[in-house]
Amino acid sequence: MKHEKLRSFTFILVAFMLGCNEFMVVGVLSDIARSYHVPLSTVGFLVTAFAGVYAISTPIITTLTSNWNRYKLLMTLMTVFFIGNTLTALAPSLGWLLFARIITAAVAGTIISLINLLVSLITPMDRRPMVLAWVGAGFSIASVIGVPLGTTIATLLSWHDSFWIISGLTLVVFALLAWLTPRKTPQVKGSIIEQLALLKDRRVLLGIGITVAVLSLQYTFYTYVRPLITNVMGFSLTSLNWLLLILGVMSIIGNEIAGLVASHQGVNKLPVVFIIMTVLSLILGVALGNKITGMLTLAALCVVVIIYGTTIQLVFINVAEQEYPQSLALATSLVSIFANVGISLGSFTASTTVGFASLTTLGYVGAIYGGLAIILAFVLRRLYVK
Repeated sequence: MKHEKLRSFTFILVAFMLGCNEFMVVGVLSDIARSYHVPLSTVGFLVTAFAGVYAISTPIITTLTSNWNRYKLLMTLMTVFFIGNTLTALAPSLGWLLFARIITAAVAGTIISLINLLVSLITPMDRRPMVLAWVGAGFSIASVIGVPLGTTIATLLSWHDSFWIISGLTLVVFALLAWLTPRKTPQVKGSIIEQLALLKDRRVLLGIGITVAVLSLQYTFYTYVRPLITNVMGFSLTSLNWLLLILGVMSIIGNEIAGLVASHQGVNKLPVVFIIMTVLSLILGVALGNKITGMLTLAALCVVVIIYGTTIQLVFINVAEQEYPQSLALATSLVSIFANVGISLGSFTASTTVGFASLTTLGYVGAIYGGLAIILAFVLRRLYVK
């Protein structure tokens, strides 16, 4: 198909753009706090607000706009995103910045859902898993490359300039999407009630449960990954950024493996993946006693916790295509929606745990979520038929 590779690259670039916008603020929180003369804890609310708006708005906007022309919807949402990000770059006050972040959070989830939907509709079946995996990798690449780059720009110039660069990238992505996105795609229209029928399917509910469980396990340890590296394993602050970069690269490798697994009956392999994930979580506490074993275990975990994503995304898409075609747009948004639920649950679990126990116990607590993922994966494998 003409321009197929360039279109796939553009879809990945969209994920990278969204990832930079979402994650970059974490790297410049201190700069934002200084510029507005407010405590760091106050600025931290920007991250919580973004995640909350993202999780709430994505299913609402995706469902309400599912009957719209997808090309026009994508271009409209990209315009809103550009406005929100540019307002972020301009923000003269914390209130203005919060408003701008809410605008971008409100549309970001629906944009990536549309991208996943377009991948499922126009990418050849044999290439679909890998393209979906690489769209997911766009977010990992943003955390590995985009966030450190944004932090560096904020240090050399200002945090405002970091977001001006994203606005520039958005214009490039907008032009590529306008050129490469089909003006019309197959579409089955349905009412909101008809679309929500997807959520009654047991396979979909199991996939949602798996998504929440895996992200909960991941963020049980990842929420405190910096103190685990410095305070527990004893690495210097100078080494921290390099080690975080390595963990980010491992996440990208995990996305590549995710595409391969999904291409070869991924649902059948998920129980094994989750058993490995849970064992790694259980041995993390002991492994942290040594720098080498600690980093190797963290690196392995960063690979394994990513592998499930493409397979579950395909489960949602395939179930919708076969039995709930009117719910296809909603199906492509479920992973991103419930990943945020898992992140919140995992972060809360981690914070609660370190309130009464040491950091080395986080792996043991996270393994509880791993056990749940294993059970749900075995049930899904029994019910799911391609």
